[in-house]
Amino acid sequence: MKNTAMAEAYIRQAMERLKHAREALRRGNYPYVIRQSQEAVELALKASLRLVGVEPPRWHDVGPVLRREAERFPEWFREEIPRLARISRRLRREREPSMYGDEESGIPPDELYDRGDALEALRWARFTLRIVRRLFVELTGFDIRV
Repeated sequence: MKNTAMAEAYIRQAMERLKHAREALRRGNYPYVIRQSQEAVELALKASLRLVGVEPPRWHDVGPVLRREAERFPEWFREEIPRLARISRRLRREREPSMYGDEESGIPPDELYDRGDALEALRWARFTLRIVRRLFVELTGFDIRV
């Protein structure tokens, strides 16, 4: 039960970050969309691991752990793991630049990302959260209220 409660909390937090990402997109704050999307993906995927009894790692890209633990998941979820792992890896790479910019070259985050980047990150986060919520419903029998 503890893993289910933690998974639900992670999913709620991921949903909140998605809300903030959508707001940031409307304001044109594209680096923040990317940062919030990355956090939403990380939280959602860590929730999926908890749902199948795997303690999530203390790092940001959990894709390799998803791949390693694939047999614990239902078949339909296993089929999505390669895509989920790619999303996790790609957004992980943008975690620091979306907040700090490219410090080596002195480029601020606002100059690194455009609307297309933000839309892509948001699309990935929505997809990930949709898949993980489906897993939650299937494994627990109830949905998370928004």
